[in-house]
Amino acid sequence: MTVRLRPEIAAVPPYQQGRPAPEGGFKLSSNENPFPPLPAVVEAVQREAERVNRYPRPGSPQLQQQLAEELGDDVDRILIGDGSASLLQQLIHAVAGPGDEVVYAWRSFDAYPLFVRTGGATPVEVPLDADHRHDLDAMADAITERTRAVIVCSPNNPTGTIVTPEELDRFLERVPDDVLVMLDEAYIEFVREPIPDGIALQRERENVVVLRTFSKAYGLAGLRVGYAIGDPAVLRGADLTGVPLSQTALGAAAALAALAHRDETFGRIQQVVEHRDALWQRLVDEGVPVPRPHGNFVWVPSQPGQEDAIHDILFDHLLVAKVFPEGTRISIGEPEADDSVVAAAKAIQALQ
Repeated sequence: MTVRLRPEIAAVPPYQQGRPAPEGGFKLSSNENPFPPLPAVVEAVQREAERVNRYPRPGSPQLQQQLAEELGDDVDRILIGDGSASLLQQLIHAVAGPGDEVVYAWRSFDAYPLFVRTGGATPVEVPLDADHRHDLDAMADAITERTRAVIVCSPNNPTGTIVTPEELDRFLERVPDDVLVMLDEAYIEFVREPIPDGIALQRERENVVVLRTFSKAYGLAGLRVGYAIGDPAVLRGADLTGVPLSQTALGAAAALAALAHRDETFGRIQQVVEHRDALWQRLVDEGVPVPRPHGNFVWVPSQPGQEDAIHDILFDHLLVAKVFPEGTRISIGEPEADDSVVAAAKAIQALQ
């Protein structure tokens, strides 16, 4: 006799992690930081490794305190988690269940429907506009009495586009006060254009929570450290839906070391930004219609049904990237990969 899973769980497709790179090729599928960890980060992890027989302190209070000082906020407005995605899932499960709805743009982070459905709620996916951006007016129109949460991903993963401060302000004015708005800012450190001040917004509005991570810009993807900033009551609810003591001491030590060496950390981030902008300009000059990127990746649009052909193109150029029905997300990696990225993008464009 087969164990019966909940129907909504059995129907959910698994999250697809990026594939390994072919031999001699480049893995550009997971938006990882191409730089190795800072020496200070490695040293901090090694020191903490001598104590892994002990549980970490609940809530990573030292990291929580440091972030409060960095952000100019109260300690109880910060929740540390094992990655911002885990915290986002906890928030969804804290506010939405069977019969409820969660609104988000589509295409956006492909774990969103997984998080919503595993909590028993219903995802409401609002298509991006013609410029691969959030259609915030349409998202506001999609809010009903059943809506319990809305996700705004800026920069948007996988298209790299952002929402402006004016757009977000207009949107928030239309969102009921009892609907949670999650501002997913996993790639905010790579943005060089005017964007909403999420930290100020969450202080002004009790229903806004900001989510950030150390996985991308800080290069700690293998340690899973993220944080949420928002109303303490909302964060307490999210904390209750998580696994106790899931934040590792290794991750907290690494995050603290990265913050302590801010100049080195942000020097690397700036190199990624400059590399991204140069690669985007090359692609545009070659006639590939890539939207202006604001994360650490570029988006090459395509049409549904071309996924197999695109995988073949990428393999032929010794690349691995994240292929979706609507396009391909290519991470900013080693500069040596750029010629292959440009050639592959042109081949993908030729399919259109």
